[in-house]
Amino acid sequence: MNQQAYEAGKAAYQQGDWLTAVDRLSQAKSAGEVSGPVDHLVGNCYMKLGQYEAAAAAYESALRDTTYGKVGPLSCNRGRALLAAGHPSEAVTALTQALSDTSYATPYKAHMALGTAYERLGDPRNAGIAYRNAAIDESNPNPSSALCDLGGCFMQLGRPVDAVEAYRTALDFSAPLQSQNQVYCDLGLAYVAANRMSEAVDAFDHATADGTLVLSPEAQASYDAARKAMAAIAGKKRPSDTDALLAAAGYGGGYDPLDPTGASGELMPSADDTGFFSVSEEDLVEQDKKERKIRRKHNHRGLKVFIAILVILVVALGAAGYAYYRGYGWPTQEAVIEQLFDAKTSGEDLGSFIAASVPASDAATIESTVPTGATIKSTEVDRSTTESTATVTAALPTGDTQAYTISLVRDGISWKVTNVTSDAASTSAATTSTTAGTTSSTGTTTTTTGTASQG
Repeated sequence: MNQQAYEAGKAAYQQGDWLTAVDRLSQAKSAGEVSGPVDHLVGNCYMKLGQYEAAAAAYESALRDTTYGKVGPLSCNRGRALLAAGHPSEAVTALTQALSDTSYATPYKAHMALGTAYERLGDPRNAGIAYRNAAIDESNPNPSSALCDLGGCFMQLGRPVDAVEAYRTALDFSAPLQSQNQVYCDLGLAYVAANRMSEAVDAFDHATADGTLVLSPEAQASYDAARKAMAAIAGKKRPSDTDALLAAAGYGGGYDPLDPTGASGELMPSADDTGFFSVSEEDLVEQDKKERKIRRKHNHRGLKVFIAILVILVVALGAAGYAYYRGYGWPTQEAVIEQLFDAKTSGEDLGSFIAASVPASDAATIESTVPTGATIKSTEVDRSTTESTATVTAALPTGDTQAYTISLVRDGISWKVTNVTSDAASTSAATTSTTAGTTSSTGTTTTTTGTASQG
């Protein structure tokens, strides 16, 4: 390598003279020579110059220098160059290679670019998984941006409730001096999609409070619709709580509560009817007897209704108690396991499905054991009152099947996961298990999973 030309190229690079830097660095290598440091800087210069195809080629050349290392940064840069050049499929391959480098110090950069690549390929599900991984990367100084992109993916997937949570978390992680107006605007759109108009109006009010953000036509239309909905609700005349309670019980209005249809003929006569004032004492006694008879009739009817409801409640509680004792709950163990697998495929946090007392390290092991993209084919559950064990057969994305043993513990009327293990014997020999474990020469897999008691 021509060291003098290399130093001259570095000096030009540090001064921001990209064209001169490319010229000097190109002279630093002889024909056919491989040099990671030189090609790395050349690729950076081409990126600054907007020549993305050339930048991708330079990074690819740098990767051929195995002594240089830096597979993660070079592959990430190459993926971003390919993405900028309009090659998202090739970018996915390069960015995946970057993430395979365990020494890569800032994998969130590759995850962010990977999310963009998947979005351009029309795959919001995998894009969301990438953005989520970027958000939870401890080296990411700005998880708010990744969370906002994750919210956008949830909106594309028709999951506005999840988008709301992503945007609200983005607000929590945004820097103090960072503008939150656009995040509030996106949050407002998610609230409208979730039919939560009051919260939508509040979010849009925050977004436009300082007057620096101009709403897009779509956002403005959603803002106007939310305000109209709230105005319509406020404009409706509602009865008081007491009136509503009486109406629900069959009272209120201009009729006798004891004879709402007037069928008995015992409605109070008008004061203009002089016959009312000329009735005899015997007539009053007889009228009182009739009124008492009507009241007894209505009272007996209410008692019958009360007894019927009480019997239904007793039967329902007895059935619920028996189901609880036999190990049933809501949602059922089968539903909890299916939601666990779906959440892993969607890139969601599995913490809500794991028992609270499971240690963080064991919870992480459980999350790594659950496969991504698997489809549950069958579930067999051994139930008891407080603990259950399920055997799940899942179809993996590779086409093979994998058996899992999942331990659950009672959590109120529902269930939480405490342990997940896999049976490698159910997977073909050519398929590598997605769970943590090592395979011996006899084909037996030992899998480390989290165990915990109910907390």
